[in-house]
Amino acid sequence: MKSSEIRQAFLDFFASKGHEVVASSPLVPGNDPTLLFTNAGMVQFKDCFLGNDVRSYTRATSSQRCVRAGGKHNDLENVGYTARHHTFFEMLGNFSFGDYFKDDAISYAWEFLTSKEWLNLPVEKLMVTVYAEDDEAFDIWNKKVGVPEDKIVRIGDNKGARYASDNFWQMGDTGPCGPCTEIFYDHGEHIWGGPPGTPEEDGDRFIEIWNNVFMQFERKADGEMLPLPKPSVDTGMGLERISAIMQGVHSNYEIDIFQALLKAAGELTGCKDTENKSLRVIADHIRSTSFLIVDGVLPSNEGRGYVLRRIIRRAVRHGHMLGASAGFFNKLVPALCEQMGEAYPELVNLSEHVQKVLRIEEEQFAKTLDKGMAILNGAIADMSGDTISGETAFKLYDTYGFPLDLTADVARERDLKVDEDGFNVAMEKQRETARAAGNFSADYGKGLDLDGETGFLGYESLENTGTVKALFVGGEKVEQLKAGDEAVLVLDETAFYAESGGQAGDTGFLKADGVVFQVKDTTKEGKNHLHQGVLVEGAVALGDQLTASVDAEKRASTAIHHSATHLLHAALRHVLGEHVAQKGSLVTYDKLRFDFSHLEAVKPEEIAEIETLVNAQIRANTPVATRLMNIDDAKAAGAMALFGEKYDDEVRVLSMGMDDFSIELCGGTHAQRTGDIGFLKISSESGIAAGIRRIEAVVGQAALDFVAREEATLNGIARSLKGSTDNVGDKVEQLIARSRQLEKELEALKSKLASSAGSDLAGQAKEVNGVKILAAELEGADVPALRNTMDQLKNKLGSALIMLASANEGKVTLLAGVTKDLIGKAKAGDAVKECAAYVDGRGGGKPEMAQAGGQKPEGIADALSAFENWAQTRV
Repeated sequence: MKSSEIRQAFLDFFASKGHEVVASSPLVPGNDPTLLFTNAGMVQFKDCFLGNDVRSYTRATSSQRCVRAGGKHNDLENVGYTARHHTFFEMLGNFSFGDYFKDDAISYAWEFLTSKEWLNLPVEKLMVTVYAEDDEAFDIWNKKVGVPEDKIVRIGDNKGARYASDNFWQMGDTGPCGPCTEIFYDHGEHIWGGPPGTPEEDGDRFIEIWNNVFMQFERKADGEMLPLPKPSVDTGMGLERISAIMQGVHSNYEIDIFQALLKAAGELTGCKDTENKSLRVIADHIRSTSFLIVDGVLPSNEGRGYVLRRIIRRAVRHGHMLGASAGFFNKLVPALCEQMGEAYPELVNLSEHVQKVLRIEEEQFAKTLDKGMAILNGAIADMSGDTISGETAFKLYDTYGFPLDLTADVARERDLKVDEDGFNVAMEKQRETARAAGNFSADYGKGLDLDGETGFLGYESLENTGTVKALFVGGEKVEQLKAGDEAVLVLDETAFYAESGGQAGDTGFLKADGVVFQVKDTTKEGKNHLHQGVLVEGAVALGDQLTASVDAEKRASTAIHHSATHLLHAALRHVLGEHVAQKGSLVTYDKLRFDFSHLEAVKPEEIAEIETLVNAQIRANTPVATRLMNIDDAKAAGAMALFGEKYDDEVRVLSMGMDDFSIELCGGTHAQRTGDIGFLKISSESGIAAGIRRIEAVVGQAALDFVAREEATLNGIARSLKGSTDNVGDKVEQLIARSRQLEKELEALKSKLASSAGSDLAGQAKEVNGVKILAAELEGADVPALRNTMDQLKNKLGSALIMLASANEGKVTLLAGVTKDLIGKAKAGDAVKECAAYVDGRGGGKPEMAQAGGQKPEGIADALSAFENWAQTRV
């Protein structure tokens, strides 16, 4: 069976058992900030297991793409050197959220693996493990499934503590946990290794292919194990491993997907040996890098972007070892699309973007690869012992972009080690320096003690009456407020929108007879809306009734800026490509800011096209439609979800523009019709990080005000040029041309003056042992004038040592010159180093001419005197 057929068979099998087929989640987890990448199938269901997320289904199945190349789960260094380690792999899984448990989970796994209708694996090739104390699982395997006792291995607490076992799984030090049972496949006696639980278990003969985790306990901080009210099941089977078995091969690199990638990599590198370790590294790394880019990760120097950069550069370095030409790696993307594009169409849709990102990173690394390797080879040649110093490893990382594992890769190939502790010391020293320079400080405060939730009425109304349910002053709960108190006030219901999704919180007033609370901002704590402000008059106590009145003008202006953000996002994807993804936004009453993924500056003509598209949708004046939909139905309808956002099962779907130009999931407030926006004007476009661009724009009255200011500026320029707004461009061009002509004339005059000055200064030179020595100040001369004068003096004086000095606006320039016949005796660079200190400066240059800058004009005389003394010692 092909790998694609096995993937589909697995999903079809569990669909036939009543499981919801759920698409793979992105490689960047949206519900777990503690994880660098999605590394298991259960990650997207974590909140379901914890009881924090209730889905429309209680059993699910998926083929989850996973990456293990950073953080706690890091297989990077082993990739290419073993049969089964990968940076990217697919995990086939089935999950039960309080539905079925051990009996069905074990039966399903066995049926899929051994029945003739499905994989039809020989039963005699399989054996299983259970947690030593899990008699229930043992009995199911033995008495129901029929696995002989000698094929069931009990694994106890083999990791040094209670419940610390290969067959006891836990989400963390506390939380859901439970025993697991694993299924192993015997590759045969011709391969070294022993069964699980034996000293030879790390061999390659017996390979784990399926793990059933039974979450039946909650572990408390004190170690107490409490039964979960709804025991659950989390299983996983690596697609690559089961494909190797089904295709009759031992190594994952021998399966169809990898063989195709190895062939393509071989054609690009000139290597035909598909068992070559470097070729395997390349074939593995094109999968992880491509899918990381598809999921919005871009190469950078920190976090996930740094891991991506490490993987790309490791692949490029292995291609370099094989003699591949520069820019080979990105050319593997089409071969990957051919193998995996059907299962993951997003890979095909973004293939051009993926290739572009990889090509740019390859080009950047190619500039330093040879230099870095030369440094490393030199360090290895000069060292004694078998360890590359941490200082060398850090220099390669800091100067040439060599990740530590790349240096370690080279070391391993030469039977050497790397001083990782020394590297880490150097790295920490750099971080401390950066922290000291930045002088950063942070006070994250503490969460407020709040239960329940605030009902939000602000979609329908800008005013409501609510009951005070909590009051806080300085973060502490209080019973009442007095006039002048700066406080946080929480109502049971409110029309005030709380800051979220990039939209700023509402402002306004909370009032009652004799009471005025000015709301300066509204934020969220959990599901509660926090009205932050000051009690202007009166007193407020818990249980009081207050009328909440939102600033209608600001809300309306904020809403149209928010709606414009949706149209802008859609236009960016239309003009720049589908790789554009939102990376952050800010929507206020007077502007919008939108951050998005894109590798290069947006061209002026693209800005113009984006504005044209958005304004066409605004002029169409179509209704802004809001629908409440099931999350899966919304995504199926084409609604865009913000990356990393957590959504409930029922979501608000905003559609706007002709032919549903923009469809997004959004909980913000919006215009009723696109025409309410007025028009959009982009005010700026800039880069804010590697691969991240920022657009700022205004709409409505703010856009009119912006254009009015631009027109006023343009009219002012036109008046200054004695022209009109119609011909101001021509006038500016004429002015620039005239300025350039005057600059040329000025340079010609300076050259004549330098020649004249050279003639005058030549007479001031002193002769010592046949050599002319001249030290002189030229008041107000700039650097080009000094250089022209220096050239004139060298021609006139013949054999000479010269220093010229000038002061301009408090800045000093020293220029030293040595004629060619004296370079063996004196060097201009030595002269400026000798004299620069007198003007609080420093400098350098070539033997025949050198320059120094300084900040102390009053030291020029001393500098020139020092030069004369220095020169006399050289002749």
